[in-house]
Amino acid sequence: MNHITAVQCTRLTKFFGEIRAVENLELAVQQGEILALLGPSGCGKTTVLRLIAGFEVPDAGRVEIGGRLVSGPGVFLPPERRRVGMVFQDYALFPHMTVAENVAYGLGRGKGQAARVRDMLALVDLGDVADRLPHELSGGQQQRVALARALAPRPDVLLLDEPFSNLDAGLRKQVREEVLDILKATGTTAILVTHDQEEALFMGDRVAILNAGRLEQVGTPEEIFHHPATRFVAEFMGHTGFLPARVTADGLETELGFLPQRLPLPPGTQVDMLVRPDDLTLRPDPTGTARVERRIFQGMHHLHRVVLPSGRTVHCLTLHTEHYAPGTRVRVELTPGHALTCFQNGLAVGAEEDEHHVPNAAATAVMWPEYSR
Repeated sequence: MNHITAVQCTRLTKFFGEIRAVENLELAVQQGEILALLGPSGCGKTTVLRLIAGFEVPDAGRVEIGGRLVSGPGVFLPPERRRVGMVFQDYALFPHMTVAENVAYGLGRGKGQAARVRDMLALVDLGDVADRLPHELSGGQQQRVALARALAPRPDVLLLDEPFSNLDAGLRKQVREEVLDILKATGTTAILVTHDQEEALFMGDRVAILNAGRLEQVGTPEEIFHHPATRFVAEFMGHTGFLPARVTADGLETELGFLPQRLPLPPGTQVDMLVRPDDLTLRPDPTGTARVERRIFQGMHHLHRVVLPSGRTVHCLTLHTEHYAPGTRVRVELTPGHALTCFQNGLAVGAEEDEHHVPNAAATAVMWPEYSR
C-alpha cells in the first residue's frame, strides 16, 4: 500500500439543527487502502460519506481528496468535480437503461467509451449480460453493475454505503468476497460504511469506529478486536462480557479466580476486565455455583449464556458436540492464554485520549510480559 493520503478529513463537523451528526472528525485514508467505517445506526457514518462526496455541506472543517481541497473555508466543489465514485445501498441503477448503458452513464462520449464499458463488465464478470435491464439481474449482479459504473470514470476514491445490506446472508458473503477481490485487483481506494462487525473486519485494511458522530478508534481489524481502546468499541464488537477485577502486586483478582496478569496500576485499583466467549472454559459441575441460562447452536459450536453467582452474565463457547441445557450447573474457568484488556472510566488501561477524542492506538497495545497462562 502506498503511503500517499487519498482522503483527508480535518476537524470535519456537521449538525442537523441541534443534532450533532459529525463532530471534529480527523480521518486519513491512504491510497489503495480500504477503510471500513463501522458503527451503530444513527452514529453519523453515512453523513461522513456524504460530506466527502459533496452531497452535504459541512458546518466546519476540511475535506481533501487526492491532495486537492474540495471542501473548506471559501471552497466547496460539487460532487461531479470531486473524482469520487459512489455505490449506494439500493444500487440506484437506471431501470430503463441496459447494463452497458448504466456503466457508460458517467463516462464521456469519446471513442474510448465502448472499450471502457467492456473492460468494466469483464472486470465484474458481467460481459454476457450487457444488453439486459437491471430487473432481469440477480441482486448480486445488480451490485456488481453498480460497482462497475462507479469505477468506470477512474475515481480517486470509491465510497460504498452499506452496499451488501439488500442481499441475503449467503449471497452477501459471496458478493463481498468478489467485491474485495475487484477492489484489490484495481488498487482502488475505498471507504465502506457498514454496521456489520464481521463485514468490517473482513473488508477493511483498517477499521474506524464511529459513535455519536465522534471517532472512538481507528486501527487494523486485529487492533480493533484484540485491543479495543474504549469500552464502547469492546461492547460494539459483539458477545462481550466484563468482569470486575482488583489489581494486586501479582495480578488480578476476579470472581472467576486469580489471573497472573500485572497492570501498571496501584494495588487495590478496580478495573473492568474484557472477557470474550473463547477466553472462558465451561465444565459441568453439579456443585457449581454458575448456571446455564441459554444455549445457542451456531453450527460448529454452541454459545452458552451463563449466570455467575454475582448475577453477572458471561458467554462461553463449546464444541458442537459439547452442549449444556438451560438450568445446568456449571463451573466457569478463566483460561484466555493471552493478556486481557482492562478498562477504567471507559478507556483501556494505557490508552490516552487526545483532543479529537480518538484514543492513542499505539498506547492501547500495552504488553504485560509478566503474564503467563
